[in-house]
Amino acid sequence: MYTLAEIHGFKGKYPRQLWHLAGSEMWERFCFYGMRGMLTVFMVTQLKLDDMKANLQYGAIQAFVYAFTFVGGVFADKVLGFRKSLFWGALLMIAGGLVIAVSPTEFFYIGTCFFIIGTGFFKPNISTMVGQLYPEGDPRRDAGFSLFYSAINLGALLGGILMIWVGKYHSWPLAFGLVSVVMTISLINFLFTRAHLGPIGLSPFGANVPNTRRRLYEGLVYIGSLVSIPFILKMVTNTRYTDLFMYIIGPATLVYLAWEMRRFTTKENMRIGAAMVFILFSIIFWAFFEQAGGSLSIFALKNLNHSLLGIPMDPNVVNNSSNSVFVIVFAPLVGLLWLWLAKRKLEPNSVVKFGLGFLLLAGAFYAFYATIFFADADGMTSLDIFTLGYFIITFGELSLSPIGLSLMTKLSPQSIQGLMMGMWFLASAYGQYVAGLLGAGMSTADPNASNYAKLVSYTSGYHQLAWYALGAGILLIAISPGVRKLMKGIH
Repeated sequence: MYTLAEIHGFKGKYPRQLWHLAGSEMWERFCFYGMRGMLTVFMVTQLKLDDMKANLQYGAIQAFVYAFTFVGGVFADKVLGFRKSLFWGALLMIAGGLVIAVSPTEFFYIGTCFFIIGTGFFKPNISTMVGQLYPEGDPRRDAGFSLFYSAINLGALLGGILMIWVGKYHSWPLAFGLVSVVMTISLINFLFTRAHLGPIGLSPFGANVPNTRRRLYEGLVYIGSLVSIPFILKMVTNTRYTDLFMYIIGPATLVYLAWEMRRFTTKENMRIGAAMVFILFSIIFWAFFEQAGGSLSIFALKNLNHSLLGIPMDPNVVNNSSNSVFVIVFAPLVGLLWLWLAKRKLEPNSVVKFGLGFLLLAGAFYAFYATIFFADADGMTSLDIFTLGYFIITFGELSLSPIGLSLMTKLSPQSIQGLMMGMWFLASAYGQYVAGLLGAGMSTADPNASNYAKLVSYTSGYHQLAWYALGAGILLIAISPGVRKLMKGIH
């Protein structure tokens, strides 16, 4: 078994354990992004929901997925440890895929509840283990998270293409069944490589806690997860309950964080304050970005031509995969750009990078809006211009998301890293929730509206989002000096 010192003393840019964790994450993200890409298309074409209802339902499901990453992070910190949390999450996701595959239209929401809880236990804890592979202050941490982020997008690319293609053109039960198959691969990869993690991710209980009490607490977490399924089902299928949940979980989380902060020094609490600024702005970013799984997915289904640069192409495949393609291709180049600027002492700090992410987000949504200038009378428009929007948004994402993951582990005291990573993903939950509301607001209320009227409604909404993103980016850059002071030397 490796010691923590041996893991931290690795030579080169990446520890070997990073490759193992990235492998498990890649297959989990295959499932997650494959499911995300199928949600609204499945609800509109198979469950026969109208656009507004599908957007709200999408926002509710995605909000719960990310909200439960906070719950999973807390239970990993306090009871299970990161490894058992990951294992339990993978099992629940495998079960969820199998449940839906039996009868997609009948068991869709029940299986989705398994998937919500499973992702909550899996996602934040594998990211936290990546952060713990590096000693405090190690400048290689950002490079490690960039590689980890590449694995995320490779999985997203494969899942985004394959699962929507299988579902739309072959078999929805088979598409959902792929979730179970691929998550099994992810779990097997983790089981065969976990020995290399040394003490990372083991039980948070000390040696003074009897094994019987430890097993009791762990069993209660497992049972509680299953018992919560009917309650989650009720909230997911009725978006009014989703509203209530989101009104409660955020303030409750802040109260819990304030309770934890009493144990830390002023310097540590200032860093936590800086982390909260990043978390707050990330809510806005994801509310816009995650139109990808909601309104943009419906827009691709109904308003885009099936031709990309003259090549026949399904618009939903492009919607689900183009961002991942661009990330895989350009993430290394962006990383090299930051290094090149750093050597010349010109690299922008993390706050300014976040601000740049919003400016690029604004450009992307202006491109989505600009598709209206290429539309025909039937409301069909250019897939080329739509894809250009994803090209631009990719650079905004690369300026924000991998840096945010790394910052949560840098700015957080070790004892609450699972909590803070959970809060980072809880911010995504609020982003997803708002994304659903925004998507519903952009859709036409009239079910008999023409396809062109739907095009006008969506593109007008994208135009407004472009202006809001521009304002957020300018504000973030303006306050960057103050946020840097809170970070206390963390770049």
